[in-house]
Amino acid sequence: MPSAASAEKSTKIELLRFNTPQMRAFHLSWMAFFLCFFAWFGLAPLMTVVRSELQLTGEQVRWCLAGSVAATVFARLLIGWLCDRIGPRLTYSWLLILGSVPVMLVGLADRFETFLLFRLLIGVIGASFVVTQCHTSLMFAPNCVGTANATGAGWGNLGGGVVQFAMPAMFALFVGVLGLSEAWSWRLAMFVAGALCFAMGIAYRWFTQDTPAGNFAELRSRGQLAAKASQKGLFWQACRDYRVWLLAVAYGACFGIELTLDNVAHTYFVDQFGLSLTAAGWAAGAFGMMNLFARALGGYIADWFGKSWSLKGRVTWLFIALFCEGLTLMLFSQCRRIELAIPVMLLTGLFVKMSNGATYSVVPFLNPRALGSVAGIVGAGGNVGAVSAALFLGGMSADWPARFLVLGFGVVMCSLAVLALGPAPKMAPDSDLLESAPIAGGRLTLELEQARA
Repeated sequence: MPSAASAEKSTKIELLRFNTPQMRAFHLSWMAFFLCFFAWFGLAPLMTVVRSELQLTGEQVRWCLAGSVAATVFARLLIGWLCDRIGPRLTYSWLLILGSVPVMLVGLADRFETFLLFRLLIGVIGASFVVTQCHTSLMFAPNCVGTANATGAGWGNLGGGVVQFAMPAMFALFVGVLGLSEAWSWRLAMFVAGALCFAMGIAYRWFTQDTPAGNFAELRSRGQLAAKASQKGLFWQACRDYRVWLLAVAYGACFGIELTLDNVAHTYFVDQFGLSLTAAGWAAGAFGMMNLFARALGGYIADWFGKSWSLKGRVTWLFIALFCEGLTLMLFSQCRRIELAIPVMLLTGLFVKMSNGATYSVVPFLNPRALGSVAGIVGAGGNVGAVSAALFLGGMSADWPARFLVLGFGVVMCSLAVLALGPAPKMAPDSDLLESAPIAGGRLTLELEQARA
């Protein structure tokens, strides 16, 4: 039985502590997401090698880019629902274990059709983001939940940056030191990434718990959490809230752009500027590495806005970050020299990742009882944006500058839509919507009450 102190949601983030359920969940959730993101985009920096070996056409490359994020759309909806039903602990554990299988087995692909199939299956592991956001939302109080969500997701997203130079380095090790062929080397590198995810799935099962007060099953047995039968309508309740869909559009405009750049930046720098495989990996990796601080910064600023202006303040900051993202993306599209392209890409990345953090600083305040469902729908919106952007870009990087310009304009338009976010619509049941179960610790703070007013 947890102590009274440990059973409450944490009001601060103590990064050097690992002995509380809140901080164990924080650290293991971002580490798990890091490994999932690493495995999810492990093929991106090796795509030029895979493209050559499998003799993929530009059109086939385009479908592979879209396929890598398409399955995640549906997976995030399912995973969000599962988080509400069985809790983030078991959901994450099984997702890591089952999701690691196609990552380890993608090396069996020998032609476009089988490679595309594995890319689709690997995309399921991208739903890990929803569990990370749900778990940190259950563990931290409203005064710091935006920062906790953004930091955990940002550090997890670092996997998308590290993979850009770590995978080429691992590939070079297998080829240059072990003397393996290029065909065997990229396959073995992906097997290593999958094995790490499998190991994390086992660790997550044993070293985390669902809430500060205990696991969902324990809470239900003690009568502290509603039975599963009473939660059947929560997903549809979230679907009926127009604000959830507006937030999904916003996330498509920021996280969708991040996924797209994670997928294409390496190829773009090789084809457009003539960089080597390694140099392009470092350039593209710098974009992902900004998650070390940028997404957390977006969540921190959102919490600061929220303290003074409640939900309206969080929405205002999200609009600002998204608007600036669109402008800088348009500027990046016009860069013709590598000396300018990389700094502008990093500036774009700053606003992309701050927009991500700002979006999920709003999520916990829309419908606390359907937190997993809301997180899943909004997260799926990010992947819909990524699929749309990948299909729009096409498979030939020569056309990408003009298309990046159009994407930037689209982001600006999406930022204007965010301003329509307002108070919750009336929907039944609404009388107990402020109750934070399954979020331990009683009712939320005045900020949430004001947001629902």
